[in-house]
Amino acid sequence: MTDLVNLMKERLLTLKHAIKVAEREEESFPEGRLRINKLCREGNYCKYYVVKKCSDTTGDYIPVGNKDYIQKLAQKDYNKRFLKTSKVEVSILEKLIQKLSDNDSNNVFLDLSEERKRMVVPYILTDDLYALEWQAKKFKENTYLVENKIYDTRRGEKVRSKSEAIIADILFELRIPYKYEAPIHLGGRNRYPDFTLLKMSSREEIFLEHFGLMDDEDYRASAFQKLDEYRENGIYLGKNLIITYETASAPLDIKGIRRMLKEIMLKR
Repeated sequence: MTDLVNLMKERLLTLKHAIKVAEREEESFPEGRLRINKLCREGNYCKYYVVKKCSDTTGDYIPVGNKDYIQKLAQKDYNKRFLKTSKVEVSILEKLIQKLSDNDSNNVFLDLSEERKRMVVPYILTDDLYALEWQAKKFKENTYLVENKIYDTRRGEKVRSKSEAIIADILFELRIPYKYEAPIHLGGRNRYPDFTLLKMSSREEIFLEHFGLMDDEDYRASAFQKLDEYRENGIYLGKNLIITYETASAPLDIKGIRRMLKEIMLKR
């Protein structure tokens, strides 16, 4: 419901801005209205007339070369119709927004006391509630070289590298739900992406892999092999797979990663 109301509010702002523009233009239009007579001979062409009196059904002929005058009369007719329709739409939207805001079924659960929330299963999961349930699901952690997880994140977990800690902290800061090294089943065995992210607007999982040693030839070959395996299993770079990387000459681009995550994960 919140998404619907937000879309309506965006439409309302767009309409109100357009109405102001249209109202400013009203005073600049010439007198009269445009009449178009479409003629057919060898090809379609039109004759244009300006009608200035209600009793006049023909109007005065406008030479085709006077394109600016013709365009202003056409714009005037459009302006009149637009203002009439858009003001009705604004009125309808304002009433709907108020009614939907006052009668949002999601609030029935959100307004419960914490004690009741723990006992009730909501019929509609908001994005936030869905994210909480997704985050709370347990998974079998990666036991490979657990002793290498020595870097702390702001969320209170251990990760394998300083760069992974920075990425985890960006995700935490942007309130993007994530799981660290949660298993996925690929090619008959479990794989452990560095991060599994939840895009709340679409409720889809996006995988993020960080390649931190791209200067190393063996590491680089392994990274490319991992990307090939993802692609073979329907996980595509730019669709449901994000990568970050660094080399000795190209350190982790923190600002760029934050901007990328906002664009991919937070925009609807």
